[in-house]
Amino acid sequence: MTQLSLQPDLGIEHVAELQATLLPHLEDDAPVQLAGDQVRRVHAAGLQLLHAFVRDRAAAGRSTIVTLASPTLADAARSLALAASLGVDTPSGDPA
Repeated sequence: MTQLSLQPDLGIEHVAELQATLLPHLEDDAPVQLAGDQVRRVHAAGLQLLHAFVRDRAAAGRSTIVTLASPTLADAARSLALAASLGVDTPSGDPA
């Protein structure tokens, strides 16, 4: 399993940095775990990129889990109806 920590700022001005972190792992066969406990700021663009990463890996049969979602990350995902697809729809942020 590959474990990555999401950066504290997922604002639009940091999407390129997030993409650079995620892209090398897009085709990893091993499961990818994204720790979201340090996320303090989120824009829709950051969530859209996370969603696309999780979706594209799932379409290829690869597992991706967002764990320890901070309240900021979980609330933003819920606001954009992405909580279920990112797996942050449980109170702890861990997948059910």
